[in-house]
Amino acid sequence: MFSIFSARRFHGVIGVAAFALLGAAFYMEYQMDLEPCPLCMLQRIAFLCIGVFSLVSAAVSSERVRKWLAGTVVVLSVLGAALAIRHLYLQNLPIDELPACLPGLSYMVDAFPWQDIAKAMIMGTGDCGEVVWTFLGLSIPGWTLIAFIGMAIVNLFIVFRRTNKGE
Repeated sequence: MFSIFSARRFHGVIGVAAFALLGAAFYMEYQMDLEPCPLCMLQRIAFLCIGVFSLVSAAVSSERVRKWLAGTVVVLSVLGAALAIRHLYLQNLPIDELPACLPGLSYMVDAFPWQDIAKAMIMGTGDCGEVVWTFLGLSIPGWTLIAFIGMAIVNLFIVFRRTNKGE
């Protein structure tokens, strides 16, 4: 079945899916009033980068460039999955073991050095431990983990498959 679809089409689908997931995240933020935590913001950045690289890959004609972009998407997907796993870990910690909640990101940008902001975003805060929405028993980072894994698997197939003429 994989040979029926070209790598360009798969990258087009992945790009559209990444932007659809961003759209869902913005819907949850602005319509459902779910405030994103620092790990959520980093996962959004990962989806944005995956979407851009995938759509660029769908537009290029060089198979070599497409494989390089697919490898980049694999790396971004693995990083996004690592963020989602960290997020799920924080959500499953007992309340007394959660890291302290920090002030808002806009205040942190004004008051803290960038290294502290980056560390706080990657490690997560107490805000990241709160489960604010679930669907079929999985929270938002659980669903993003599934999406990152799926995107990584498809792109691994693209990286390692043989090149067909005419793609």
